[in-house]
Amino acid sequence: MFVLHKMASVSHPLFTSSLRLPTNPSLLFNPIPKQLYHAKFQSFYLINKPHHRFSSSPAAVATDPGTAVSAAIDNNASDEIPVGKVVLPTNESSQTLLRIRHTCAHVMAMAVQKVFPDAKVTIGPWIEHGFYYDFDVEPLTDKDLKKIKKEMDRIIGRNLPLVREEVTRDEAQKRITAINEPYKLELLDSIKQEPITIYHIGNEWWDLCAGPHVETTGNINRKAVQLESVAGAYWRGDVTKPMLQRIYGTAWESEEQLKAYLHFKEEAKRRDHRRLGQDLDLFSIQDDAGGGLVFWHPKGAVVRHIIEDLWKKIHTQRGYDLLYTPHVAKADLWSISGHLDFYKENMYDQMKIEDELYQLRPMNCPYHILIYKRKPHSYRDFPIRVAELGTVYRYELSGSLHGLFRVRGFTQDDAHIFCLEDQIKDEIKGVLDLTEQMLHQFGFDKYEVNLSTKPEKAVGDDDIWVKATGALKDALNDKGWAYEVDEGGGAFYGPKIDLKIEDALGRKWQCSTIQVDFNLPQRFDITYIDSNSERKRPIMIHRAVLGSLERFFGVLIEHYAGDFPLWLSPIQARILPVTDTQLEYCNDLTEKMKASGIRAELCTGERLPKLIRNAEKQKIPLMAVVGPKEVETQSVTVRSRFGGELGTMNVDDFIGKIKDAVDNRTFV
Repeated sequence: MFVLHKMASVSHPLFTSSLRLPTNPSLLFNPIPKQLYHAKFQSFYLINKPHHRFSSSPAAVATDPGTAVSAAIDNNASDEIPVGKVVLPTNESSQTLLRIRHTCAHVMAMAVQKVFPDAKVTIGPWIEHGFYYDFDVEPLTDKDLKKIKKEMDRIIGRNLPLVREEVTRDEAQKRITAINEPYKLELLDSIKQEPITIYHIGNEWWDLCAGPHVETTGNINRKAVQLESVAGAYWRGDVTKPMLQRIYGTAWESEEQLKAYLHFKEEAKRRDHRRLGQDLDLFSIQDDAGGGLVFWHPKGAVVRHIIEDLWKKIHTQRGYDLLYTPHVAKADLWSISGHLDFYKENMYDQMKIEDELYQLRPMNCPYHILIYKRKPHSYRDFPIRVAELGTVYRYELSGSLHGLFRVRGFTQDDAHIFCLEDQIKDEIKGVLDLTEQMLHQFGFDKYEVNLSTKPEKAVGDDDIWVKATGALKDALNDKGWAYEVDEGGGAFYGPKIDLKIEDALGRKWQCSTIQVDFNLPQRFDITYIDSNSERKRPIMIHRAVLGSLERFFGVLIEHYAGDFPLWLSPIQARILPVTDTQLEYCNDLTEKMKASGIRAELCTGERLPKLIRNAEKQKIPLMAVVGPKEVETQSVTVRSRFGGELGTMNVDDFIGKIKDAVDNRTFV
């Protein structure tokens, strides 16, 4: 087989799906008191690679790659985590690890064909946390995986050499035909370079491969390898081709690294937004309505409302005008914008209305341009900043849909800036400031920043590319943000900045993007009158901070493990009467708290211990217990999810503490 060294994915820059596990999960397990753990939103506290990652905290200290601090503990764990440093390397940081994973893919393929002699092999690359291999074989079970792993252990224990051989194309074809491997013949046709390289495991098994590998199978620690799952996968991703069995495995340099990875994986599973969304009644995706279409339940809608209000407040403070635009438009609009030429496969079919074709919008950009074009503009009008929480619709294959992270309808926090060439730097700097302000509200202050420059095929003159790219670099330098340059990685219409946020587990999610556009102003022929009364074309900047509300909400759920901070929690306080005798007082208390802007609810119908357990399961930040004594003294006994028992306090004091905590983004 020919190992694919990189797995490419293509998606629109404003809606990039994230890997489910971190790209650099360096972990150091140290004891952490529960109190500190709760106060930090159940986080893994990571110090990450400094060369391209930035922390907005003034106290942030750059460290060497692979340095780390701690791991999260759940509410039922003991007060401390076992001590012991476990650094998880990456394929990029450890050539040894990459060779181990590559070789494990071959060893697994050899093992599969020993256990299932009729199995045909296809491709088996290393991936971010291990490897996988696709086989044409009958459906496999977990029991089969155990057999395969046992055979892998035997092969590893035999310490067989990995031997590289170069052959001609004709010789490779002859050998593949002799062992009846049809998929390998197809792969051979796709290999353009010569000679063809083959890797042997001993003298028993071989495959087309470019390498690299370990010297012998004995270099693999069998206790650091685990087969994780099996799934169906179409050959070459084509639904018209055979369904294959894909076996996923993970491999590390040591057993300790494997244990750390599995611990991390369990924590990620505990935080899975799809499960928490159901358990906490935040959102759903209904089969009756269709896949990839999100229903925001009352509690989730409250969080969305808070996010939207904050977003609107910050944008209006920073000089943006807010817009609302239609969800459909004539198909001609998408022809002018170029979407029908370059993006049609991601757009829904057109609708015929009174002999005209209409299209659901996949983007908001053309609408904002139409608003710009409604009247002439002078150079004195710039910069012009417009922003919209605009819902868009994009066709995604059902197999690619994933909770809130990959959907078919979502709301972008979209904005466009029209400016002059000499305003680009200041406007980019303003976007970076706004982005930092917005993300900091949610506890995100570690970023990975990438600057993508002019690709081989591009629109616009070289001088404007140089000026725009320089403006992006200057803005990043003025912010003091470290970044990596992706040479030639920009869009054909302009350079861009992409920013990934780091969550509590060290996973990175692309949310924010800033793109300079020379294309759409030309396509829509938008102009302004300069100081010499001549028509000029403005610069257009696309930008999003959160990316999409749906996806950002999913990130928040996993970042906080559903334990939202008080200011963001859909229910901030639950009133719990000891008996029904206190109901009248509790009803009055609930209404008073609501009148003060606190999201409070009364919960009855069960014995107090169960009411408390239910509130814990629903991750309610505060519980106000009311018995006869509290009614008599017009008080409440407060239990905080993060602060423990807070004792009895006056109702007004309780309300005041909540409001202060919300205003200051702290806990009660």
